[in-house]
Formats: sequence, structure tokens, C-alpha cells
Amino acid sequence: MAGTAFSPANTRRLVGLIPAAGYATRLGTLPHSKEIHPIGTYPDPNGSGLRPKVVSHYLLEKMRYAGIDRAYFILRDGKWDIAAHFKDGATVDMFLAYLLVTVPYGTPYTLDVAYPFVCDSLIALGFPDILFSPDDAYTRLIEHQVKSGADVVLGLFPTDEPQATDVVVLDDRGRIVQILTKPKNTILSHTWGIAVWTPKFTEFLHDYLAGLPIPTKDTRELFVGDVVQAGIKCGMRVEGVYVSDTPFLDIGTPENLARAICEASIE
Repeated sequence: MAGTAFSPANTRRLVGLIPAAGYATRLGTLPHSKEIHPIGTYPDPNGSGLRPKVVSHYLLEKMRYAGIDRAYFILRDGKWDIAAHFKDGATVDMFLAYLLVTVPYGTPYTLDVAYPFVCDSLIALGFPDILFSPDDAYTRLIEHQVKSGADVVLGLFPTDEPQATDVVVLDDRGRIVQILTKPKNTILSHTWGIAVWTPKFTEFLHDYLAGLPIPTKDTRELFVGDVVQAGIKCGMRVEGVYVSDTPFLDIGTPENLARAICEASIE
């Protein structure tokens, strides 16, 4: 059952933003986009047994639990099987739309494709190739944003591989003062996996990208964490919420994909 994501203090529309333009190179050749790789099953809404449950279905369920009833998938050409699978979103009780990205420059550029459609909305960012708990993770972030007025709220998870992800530095008030992207050496132990942000950060992201040189194949890939860090330096209020004691699982490697399938079969 969907939760309630709005309160009198939060009158902006909530929109899910789901970047799905990656090439899944770590997984080798797949017969479909990795975001619709089956991980477990779920009961058919029509009562005719079980249906395969694809990995991004889990993300949409958690968004819907928080009361988010619409989302944009941002795709590159060749990944229309995602749209063919979810169609208008009726199977997940959401309104889904699909945008096409044509710039291969990294996730921030992918997200910016949605700018004209979501610039006045409260954004819930989710990555469609990770599995995480709990179900109310987005609810916690939304409630914290409404209460605190933060520009960005990041959902924090422990990580066993800090060198392969973003790690965060928090002060004693729960504000994130620094994000380090794939540090070679660190004792930091928490990363972020989901986010909620206001139109102020959407505008910052749009303007920040417009001010950068046009990336080339030799340019270091820009990550969302890089843009959030730039926002922190410019005075953005970024806060973290510890949503889980368990690391999220990125199914983008063969080992993690096999683990996800195995854990789903046990459940």
C-alpha cells in the first residue's frame, strides 16, 4: 500500500527521476536492458499465478510506497524494452513516461534531460539497477526534507567498497559537508544510494552543467555526487538520513546479479 508523501508544508508535486541510459558493460551481453532483468517473482494482479519481477520494479514499489505516483525513465536509444515492459505504469500503480537522452556524458547530463518537465517539482532520484531496503526509505527522506527544508536529502547506506563509490562526511548536525567520489584511501564507511531534492537543486544542476566545457571521450566522467559536492561549496544545504544498516546491492556486475537472483529465490 502506498504511503503518504505530502503534508501541508510540502505542496510541490513529487516526481520520480530514474536514469536508465547506461550500457551495462560490466555485465557483458544481455538479451535485454539490465533494468528489466528478472529478480524474483510477484503475484499477477489478475490472479493468474506469478509473474517475473524485474530489478527496477523494486525501486518503483518503494517510490509508490512513499506516495510518489509518477516518474520519468530517462533512456538512450536501444533501451525501449524498458518502456515496452512497464508501458504506462499501470502494473506498478504509477504514471510512467520516458525521455530520450542523446549525450553520452554521464548521469548528471542524463538527469538534466528532464529539466523542462520537472523544474518545479520535488525530485525523488532512484537508480533502477540497485536493490535496497527498507520499503519506507523514500518516506524517511521526504519527511526529513519537509521538516528541515534542506535543498538535498541523501539516503545513506553502509558500504563495503568505499573506493568504488561516493562516501560522505557529515557534521554533528547531520549536514553533509563533503562528498568524496571513489577515494583511493578512506576510513569513511557510508555512501548514498537514493536522494530527494528541491527545485533549487534542479536549477543548480541545470546551470552547473551549462557552465562546464563540452565533455569529450577523454574527459573524466561526471557523477551526481560531483554536482552535489559543487552545490555544497556554493552553499546548498545537503543533509543525510541513515536509511539502512545494510549496503544496497548494485546488480551491475555478474557476481552481484547472481547474488540478487539467489537471494530472491530464497525469499
